[in-house]
Amino acid sequence: MIKVGLDVGNSKISSIVCDKKNNNSIKTLSFVVNPIKNVKKNFLDDLTTIKDQVRKTIVQAQKESQTEIKSIILAMPAIESLSVFNEVEIDISGEKINDLHLKKAINESKILNPIENYETINNLVINYNLDKKISNINPIGSYGDILKINFYKFLIKKNIINTFTNLFNELNIHVEEFVPIPMSSSLATLNEDDKLLGAICIDLGASSSSIAIYENEKIIFMGAINIGAHNITNDIARGISTTIESAERLKTLHGSVISSPSDENDIIEVSQLSKDPSKYKQINRSNVNQIIKPRVEENLELIWQKLKDHNLHKKQIKNLVLTGGGSLLEGINEYAQIIFDSNVRIGKPHPIEGLNSKYLNPQFSQTIGTILFNKQDHDIDFLKNKEKNNKNTVFSRFSSWLDQYI
Repeated sequence: MIKVGLDVGNSKISSIVCDKKNNNSIKTLSFVVNPIKNVKKNFLDDLTTIKDQVRKTIVQAQKESQTEIKSIILAMPAIESLSVFNEVEIDISGEKINDLHLKKAINESKILNPIENYETINNLVINYNLDKKISNINPIGSYGDILKINFYKFLIKKNIINTFTNLFNELNIHVEEFVPIPMSSSLATLNEDDKLLGAICIDLGASSSSIAIYENEKIIFMGAINIGAHNITNDIARGISTTIESAERLKTLHGSVISSPSDENDIIEVSQLSKDPSKYKQINRSNVNQIIKPRVEENLELIWQKLKDHNLHKKQIKNLVLTGGGSLLEGINEYAQIIFDSNVRIGKPHPIEGLNSKYLNPQFSQTIGTILFNKQDHDIDFLKNKEKNNKNTVFSRFSSWLDQYI
């Protein structure tokens, strides 16, 4: 089966085409990366231009993979998203737990309730609590008195979904799945131990930073902030009055979050922001790092605050994985270790057969993760056959849902 993952990022469009076998083995047929313009802070600024750039990438991917692309799995930005947690408790009274008990729990919860102007992307069970014993496994067949289920719902603004859907409809491409970038990046970089023992995955992208948290093999939170690596580049350009191109080069080649005394003596020539491109000035490395450090600190502190807003900092997860292009900034892992009080590593995507090793880099995590997404692993297991509907009342939604099971 041909699977196509696509990421319309703030600095690039990237696409991966794979042949996915029934045994879940994957072989890469093509990987295409093109620069993109007119995407600012995950906002599609000029749809006509962006559509042409997406079309170019898809045509190139078709040619290189020798396949016809009719549908894609789209990496979806998590900016303007909502995370909703819900707990429900039902009385089992010593009975053997069956489907009807779980459906009763769904009916008494608010997990299926729509939220105005938002579309649900994922409905997940964080865990089951049967007579104060916590488990990640569906308790059907067990006996008990009190069953609690902790739910997690992730939603994205409908306007964002509709914009992307309309763009691909005009290209005659069906969006098969929307995979939130935090989930996609974590699927590409976390191993099974990470997911079991608990891990925070932060994708430091060009214009936003995404967060996913795993615990006991479950994704328990996703979110994003509107600050990324481009903010650092812009700060450098303004701070030393140089071009964006020169600032990006300074950040990549000379920038670091951790300063050293020798930085004062490390002299760098940079182009001046003037009409004469031949004009240069000299700065030292310390000038660059003094600009970088406060922005990185702000970024990581805002991510930490987002975890605190949902009381997730209390979980004391001590495993942090940084990925995305921003994770390549020198010293950022050491600095993140201080802020999060965690073990930190830079997360590169898992190898896939046929994929050139040059793409096994953090900046491609969110693209590669789309292919690793399996909907059955990220849904409520006893609602897998539930049809999506948007009826307005709880009763009508529940009645329609019951019809499928009873």
